[in-house]
Parts: sequence; C-alpha cells; structure tokens
Amino acid sequence: MKDNQRIAVLGAGPMGLAVAYQLVRDGHRPVIFEADDRVGGMTAHFDFGGLSIERYYHFHCISDHAFLKVLEELGLSERMNWVETKMGYWYQNKVQPWGNPIALLKFSGLSLIAKFRYGLHAFLSTKRNDWKPLDHVEATGWIKRWVGTEAYEVLWRRLFDYKFYNYTSNLSAAWIWSRIRRIGRSRYSLFKEKLGYLDGGSETLLHGLRDYIQQHGGEFRLATPVSKVVMEDGKIRGVEAGGEQHTFDKVISTIPMPYVPRLMPDLPEAILKAFGSVNNIAVVCVIAKLRKAVTENFWLNTNDPDMDIPGLVEYSNLRPLDEHIVYVPFYMPGEHPKFQEPDQAFLDKVKRYLQKINPQLADSDFLELRASRYRYAQPICDPGYLEHLPPVELPVEGLWAADTSYYYPEDRGISESIDFGRKMAIQAAAK
Repeated sequence: MKDNQRIAVLGAGPMGLAVAYQLVRDGHRPVIFEADDRVGGMTAHFDFGGLSIERYYHFHCISDHAFLKVLEELGLSERMNWVETKMGYWYQNKVQPWGNPIALLKFSGLSLIAKFRYGLHAFLSTKRNDWKPLDHVEATGWIKRWVGTEAYEVLWRRLFDYKFYNYTSNLSAAWIWSRIRRIGRSRYSLFKEKLGYLDGGSETLLHGLRDYIQQHGGEFRLATPVSKVVMEDGKIRGVEAGGEQHTFDKVISTIPMPYVPRLMPDLPEAILKAFGSVNNIAVVCVIAKLRKAVTENFWLNTNDPDMDIPGLVEYSNLRPLDEHIVYVPFYMPGEHPKFQEPDQAFLDKVKRYLQKINPQLADSDFLELRASRYRYAQPICDPGYLEHLPPVELPVEGLWAADTSYYYPEDRGISESIDFGRKMAIQAAAK
C-alpha cells in the first residue's frame, strides 16, 4: 500500500480500533468513522452516577494473548491485574459453589454418574485444540451425548433457552466448545480460576488506542455514521457521511454485518443476501449499583423457573469498586416481543431476582439501575458457519468487511477482535 492512499475505517469498536492502530503503526493515516459519540462499541464506558464503567461487562483470561500484547506495546501492562475469582450456580433456590471438581462433586441435584459425565466433557473440551471435527455438529445433541439428559436439563438447558430461544437447536458445537475452553483455560490450577481487569476498566485500553492512533496521524470522526460506501466500476471511490462524499482509495468495515447491505447496496446480490442472512442475538443489559454484595461470585449461572436469564456477573467481585456492581443480561432474538418491552420491566425483574438470590438486600441497598440495549450483540453461529460468510476481501477493489462473526469459532471478545483487526489491516495494506 502506498503511503499517500486514503483509507477509511468504519466502526471504532475494538476491531476497528485494532485496524486503525495497525495501520498507523505501519505508517498510514486512516480516517475512522463512528456512529456513536465515543470509541469502544460494546466496550464503551458511560457515566453511571459518577462511576465511569462499561455498558456491557468484560473480563480477560490469561489466554488473551493479542490483548496482552497491545497493552505491552502501549505501555499499559502495569495497569493489568489478575484476581482469583469464584463461580456459583443458583439452583434449587440456593447459591451453590461451581467451577471446579470439588464443587461439582458437592453439587446438590445431580446424580454421581451425571456429575462424572459433565466433568469429563468439560475436561476434554478444555484439552481439545482442533475444532474442525465439531464444525458441522449441532451443539445441544453433542452436549447431550456426552453429559446425558440429566446433566443437560439441570446445567445446560436454561443457558441455551434464555440466550438463544428458538435458535437453540441449530448452533455449532465448535462455537459452544470454544466458550467452554476459554473459561477452562483461565484456570491456573484444577481448583483455582484467575481472571483479569484493567485499572480504569476497558476505557484504559480504548483511550490508549485512540491516543496512539491520533498521535500517529489517524483521524476520528465520531457521531458521524457512514450512510453509503461509494463504489464504481468495481473499485472503491469513497464514503458518504455527514451529508457529504469523502474520497478514499480503500475502506475497511468493522460494523455489524446486518448493516452492510444498507451501506453497500451496490455489492453483488449474492453477497448482499449472505450478509443479510446472518441472525443475531440482541441484549438488554441491566447494570445495578448496590450498597452490598449479592454473592461472593464473579459469575453466577442461574437455573430458576422464575428467572428468564442464563446468569449474572457480579463485576465488583473481579474489579474492586466503591459500590457493588452487578450486570444482568437479558438475551433474546431482536425480533422477539420481549425486546420491545420498556426498560422498567427489566429493571423490576433484576431487583426481584437479586432479592431472591440474597434476601438480605433491602430496597434501600439499590442505589441505581440502568438498562442498555444492543440489537446486534452476538451472531448466531450455526453448523458450518464460516462457509456461509462472504470473504473478508470483497469483490470490489479496495474493500474489506468483517465483524465479530469472522473469528468463529471463538466467541466475541476484545482479544479476538484485536487479533483479527490487526491481521485484516496487514492483509489490506499488502494489496
């Protein structure tokens, strides 16, 4: 790539920032367009009653190599902290320890054979490296064959049903396996789990990347959504944004795939259909600020007929804060009627759920509740998922497009987005 070529990056989430970061490291000066008024996407912070915190929870594992490498390059490694965390399972109206062999053996409500089968499956999933044999395998059937009906009903069904709803029966086993492996490999012993957080939260990384990009010639245009990617005679001509057309030689898009057909209507019809065919889960994520802890766990899975959630995250049990912070995500397909319910319906549920888990929580212990919504929170990865996606380098000279779908079978995450974004920038620069 010649230094005088103009490059647009669409989206300033972790992947878009990683693309721009790599480009400026290689001597280029990208212009980054972002619809939001801040960088970060799903990792962006907001003012929560005087506390700057992520809209959606994030944590880091010791296997997040791309994330840790960027911290080192930015001189931020000393801001990283590693903490021994705990997991729990809310089942049979009580919080039970979870996440290690002893907790599994003591778990109330499962037979010994069911516990053995569940533990064996988790252990072997953690040790597996080759995901391709699982690529075309349906996930729930794969899990049932390993753990049996009893363990599936108690430990897995609600996690699937309250995240994927009607898509539950058509998910890739490779995709689910990668989630089991990531958490399993965050353990530094069979009985201890270690997760990480940054001083200042994700904002520390976001501001580090933003400042580096700006200091090395990159330009941000926040609150400036691109309305169209302009292409002519099979080549990129630029983008339309803010009511004007901007000339660019190359465009690298990291926006969610469902937006691509609207922004790039001149792509071949088959590719537009492929982009439009990807289904996504939406989320309404409630964040609660409390005077006291709900439990001692960072992650609490839930199996309760009165709770329509797969679990909750007690973030302040990872990152120490003055108040106790709990994230309660409600996942559902974006077309589900529940996604149209008002915020207050979700806030009321969260208050009720947390008081059921910890009856010692009084109304006065709830300092503040807030709900955030994200329509395209997570792609739904069916068997053979990658085969359905258009290529990252699209059949228009100078155009690349990808989002978190493209690092399947890995689950969406900051480290995975950084790794993929940097590689995409290098590939684009080589053309």
